[in-house]
Amino acid sequence: MLIPFSKIASALAISENQVRKTIALLDEGATIPFISRYRKEMTGSLDEVQVAKIRDMRDQYLELEKRREAILKSLLELDKLSPELEKAVRQAETLAKLEDIYLPYKPKRKTRAMAAREKGLQGLADQLFLQRIANPSDIALAFVNPEKEVKNIEEALAGARDILAEHMMENAEAREDARRLFAKNTQVKSKVGKGKQDSGIKYKDYFDWSESLHQAPSHRVLALLRGENEGVLQLSLAGPDEDVLERLERRFITGRNACAQQVEMAIQDGYKRLLFPAMETEMRAEAKKRADEEAIRVFAENMRQLLLAAPLGQKRLLAIDPGFRTGCKVVCLSKQGTLLDNTTIYPHTGHGQAQEAAHSLMAWIKKYEIEAIAIGNGTAGRETEAFVKNVHTEKIPILMVNESGASIYSASDVAREEFPDKDITVRGAVSIGRRLMDPLAELVKIDPKSIGVGQYQHDVDQKKLQSSLDDTVISCVNAVGVELNTASKQILSYISGLGPQLAQNIIDYRTKNGPFTSRSELKKVARLGEKAYEQAAGFLRIHQAKNPLDASAVHPERYPIVEKMAKDLQCKVSDLLAQDTLRKQIQIQRYVSEEVGIPTLTDIVQELAKPGRDPREQFEAFAFTEGINEIKDLRIGMKLPGIVTNITNFGAFVDIGVHQDGLVHVSQLANQFVKDPNDIVKVSQKVMVTVTEIDENRKRIALSMKV
Repeated sequence: MLIPFSKIASALAISENQVRKTIALLDEGATIPFISRYRKEMTGSLDEVQVAKIRDMRDQYLELEKRREAILKSLLELDKLSPELEKAVRQAETLAKLEDIYLPYKPKRKTRAMAAREKGLQGLADQLFLQRIANPSDIALAFVNPEKEVKNIEEALAGARDILAEHMMENAEAREDARRLFAKNTQVKSKVGKGKQDSGIKYKDYFDWSESLHQAPSHRVLALLRGENEGVLQLSLAGPDEDVLERLERRFITGRNACAQQVEMAIQDGYKRLLFPAMETEMRAEAKKRADEEAIRVFAENMRQLLLAAPLGQKRLLAIDPGFRTGCKVVCLSKQGTLLDNTTIYPHTGHGQAQEAAHSLMAWIKKYEIEAIAIGNGTAGRETEAFVKNVHTEKIPILMVNESGASIYSASDVAREEFPDKDITVRGAVSIGRRLMDPLAELVKIDPKSIGVGQYQHDVDQKKLQSSLDDTVISCVNAVGVELNTASKQILSYISGLGPQLAQNIIDYRTKNGPFTSRSELKKVARLGEKAYEQAAGFLRIHQAKNPLDASAVHPERYPIVEKMAKDLQCKVSDLLAQDTLRKQIQIQRYVSEEVGIPTLTDIVQELAKPGRDPREQFEAFAFTEGINEIKDLRIGMKLPGIVTNITNFGAFVDIGVHQDGLVHVSQLANQFVKDPNDIVKVSQKVMVTVTEIDENRKRIALSMKV
């Protein structure tokens, strides 16, 4: 089966031609950022989300086709492939339908039906299924054979029913019918495991729980499954038994005699023993799949918002990884994030050491002309913030930084390679400072699952999670663009068309030959061919290049168009970049060609107005309420500033500076009904919240954003 372009187009509400052109580009090795940014005429201006969906649906169909061919090969080897069966296999449109067709022929461990056939009972089963004989015992007598372990009539009938049960429960149409009923009407039930009431207190809400599996939200499904895996909860599914049995009887019972009763007994047995367990497994798998997809979607969206958080920018920075007994690790960073110096101060271990710490801090601020101070928000973070504010009263911004994942970076190969002679505490402080300067450039060095913006990330399909997060990081890095002469290997590896090896080759070339002076110089990098150059060049910036377009998102393949625009206006390209009056004179219709249309030309003109400008929001300083450092400092009714750290389907978690995030339930996000918390808040957003509940023992804080 060829890829069904029309079905993909219909599912995504786009044209078939858009699907064909996009898949052709993907098959040629073009990346999603490149396609959506630089091939708009070919795709009809599809965005990254649409291109990614086309890719995913194409991959699903390819997997379906791969399974189809494997089944056809198996049926051929089993000598079961009739023309009718082959036609059914080739026409199956879903994996479930395909597996249903294959099930009766699929090699399996010995079943009760197989054993009955070996005893010669297939003929009896066939006659019973016709339901034409009034007394099944009359025909069953002929199949009694002690030598084949069929000692009497009842054993013969029981064996025949086993054959009938398997035959009916493996009927593809009957299974599809049952599947539809189960999908709509299955209930999931949970109860506490024996002796787990105390140890499983976090699952208390589910000790006696029941709801529609189809309607259960993703976070609840994952919580129930985790509770089951931990042995705290016992889960069971209640299917639409009566409805399914009624459909099965309507389908297979054609008479009103004793043979029909034998068929009915086979249906009852087959449903309980074969079909229900199969449907239960499918429903659990489907619920898990849906929950995974939703959890992964939420995780990816949170990750996107975190990666695209506003950067402080290039500032001479003092960064502190706070601590009580072990002291605070302090580093000074240049505007480019280079480590200049590091030390440890002890502001919290005694008066004398606090004075010495204050003296050291002031000396460093003066020596390195510090423009901002970053403090990690972990243990001793608020206390260190108060100490620094007390020591340094000048107007240098003192900013708290979410340090989730900094310790992971500190112990990583990346950190060891970057700072081989520094311990993990120094590396952690550097990461905190750089994260403030440029969240995207620093966070790409850390496994996204360690950054703390998802839920149940270890419970979902890890391959799909990694794929989704990779897509997100790639999208963010290419949306912002990368400065070619200062970018790390890690961030370069996410650039369209590159990857780890070409990123390292770029670093090696840069180290040996000095800074790149033009984008075209990339072609001199080892193994970076024309295709990789085409994919990558537009996302790489050189701000000191001779050609000013090398600092923009205009792709080199379109430089001649910009040069023609400048020539027509009798000016230089640099004049077009600098003067709005000149840009307003550009008549883009004049430059339309077979390859370049209005969408690309519009992009070019817009880019000329803001060449290489960071698309992220402007940085805004933020400070927690002074004196509110721990849960015990909170009071119901307090209004406090906070930062959104994580978003789930049931609400948003907000850091209010007490080392424990509070939850703004979805019902408390706004005065109106909120379906999706992402419609109201974003990760890293500054918000005002009101404390509504405090549970110190369970370390839970309930907040509200309602006015």
